Amino acid sequence: MGNDLVVPAIVAVTLVTVAIGFYGLRLARTTSDFLVASRVVSPTWNAAAIGGEYLSAASFLGVAGLILKYGVDVLWYPVGFAAGYLALLLFVAAPLRRSGAFTLPDFCELRLGSRRLRTLATVFVIFIGWLYLVPQLQGAGLTLATLAGSPYPVGALVVAAVVTANVALGGMRAVTFVQAFQYWLKLTALAVPAIFLALQWQSDGRPAVTPPDGATFRTATTVVVEQQAVLTLADGQTLEVRPGDELSFAEGEPVPEVSGVANGATDWLLPSDAGSDDRGLFGTYSLILATFLGTMGLPHVLVRFYTNPDGAAARRTTLVVLALVGVFYLLPTIYGVLGRIYTPQLLITGQTDAVVVLLPEAALGAGTTGRLLAALVAAGAFAAFLSTSSGLLTSVAGVISTDVLGRGSVRGFRLATVIAGVVPTVLALNVSGLDVSQVVGLAFAVAASSFCPLLVLGIWWRGLTDAGAAAGILVGGGAAVTSVLITVLGPAMTGWPATLIAQPAAWTVPLAFTVMIAVSLATRRRAPADIGRTMLRLHAPDALRS
Repeated sequence: MGNDLVVPAIVAVTLVTVAIGFYGLRLARTTSDFLVASRVVSPTWNAAAIGGEYLSAASFLGVAGLILKYGVDVLWYPVGFAAGYLALLLFVAAPLRRSGAFTLPDFCELRLGSRRLRTLATVFVIFIGWLYLVPQLQGAGLTLATLAGSPYPVGALVVAAVVTANVALGGMRAVTFVQAFQYWLKLTALAVPAIFLALQWQSDGRPAVTPPDGATFRTATTVVVEQQAVLTLADGQTLEVRPGDELSFAEGEPVPEVSGVANGATDWLLPSDAGSDDRGLFGTYSLILATFLGTMGLPHVLVRFYTNPDGAAARRTTLVVLALVGVFYLLPTIYGVLGRIYTPQLLITGQTDAVVVLLPEAALGAGTTGRLLAALVAAGAFAAFLSTSSGLLTSVAGVISTDVLGRGSVRGFRLATVIAGVVPTVLALNVSGLDVSQVVGLAFAVAASSFCPLLVLGIWWRGLTDAGAAAGILVGGGAAVTSVLITVLGPAMTGWPATLIAQPAAWTVPLAFTVMIAVSLATRRRAPADIGRTMLRLHAPDALRS
């Protein structure tokens, strides 16, 4: 793309990340430092770190790309991503910290006393972590390829190498400092260009929404198609395009309607007729359920609450996170709206995830200001990949070191980090065409269908048994995992089967809760003998525990 400032900006972010990681390395000495930062992270630092790891490629790139493509219908993504912390605050944060566990498998054994359940939880932690890691590496490859013209694998390999080194050397103590810095960098990287673009509108009088007659090309544009689609041209003719096709459009020419995309201004700016379409309504509710409940089941988010000094600090951390995440999610929405005006060619290429990194130069030109802002956005995007990947890798490495390798040591954690980083890297190099937000949404669905029921029932219901928990995870979580595999690897589907598989949370989450409760009632004699003591440990105020 010819912006010679992008690579220096990305190199600068990478070097700062490594430098902060080495600073954290000086403080990381024990296994507790590597797994939970010795439980001494303050609520403010922890909230910034959670914001850094939670706002992933799906948040930084994917949300804006979805809004560009589908319009206001997909605003449920940022709403659900942010609101999920409310459920986490109400039901999980403080009791989970009081449990004293280091990882989710630790909590399973502490609450239900089952080694088999611990093993099952380990498998799901690793699957969710790897499923979530793939789009982070994929986004890095896309960003560097789009802005710097490098081969796709370069960005993915750079992020994988830097994150693996940081986590292996410094663990959670080092990652906390890195992620807190990266949250503020991401917020700045989106906010500053958005301010410039708003001022640009005020000076030239351009409207803040798509013109009524639809999106048009602002300059003469040549588009290289990357996904198969059917285009409807301005004169009503249809044209089927395939990857590699080149199309040329004149300045002011309307953007062709693309199959599967909200094309007209009305379709894009107003909610769809999901209320009159059972499948659309089901998909919407399923998405809300996955994002809202999936947050409390994400291993890399939950591990953060083990690092707080006590339960009260965990609650304060969650409140601050709600504010930080809510502020951030205002910005991708703006980029999606602006992309409809300045980068309509992305609707044809299919690379809508690139709208955030392409918008500054498209709107402000290839002068110094546009290039500087594009470099800033690229730096923020890379910070998103690095921070989320760090959290995911830490959580996966933690369970691999303690439950797979059986080595509760610093050396075992470092070996586990390398193992945890290799698999998603190989996958990312072979699945460059996947939709970033779709894959992340599926990871949320798996988390909502497995660990969410386990935590809610395990914390708030004395009657949960190890058999009930295992059955619920296997049935509900297994159904969600099957949906993921069919979506990613299976054939194209239509009708209700496609809807049920693409958005499975609306049926897999209730299924998991129902099976956990039913099997627990049928096996009530398996309830732990010390359940009273465990529940007191989870719910007693911190003042009584000290």
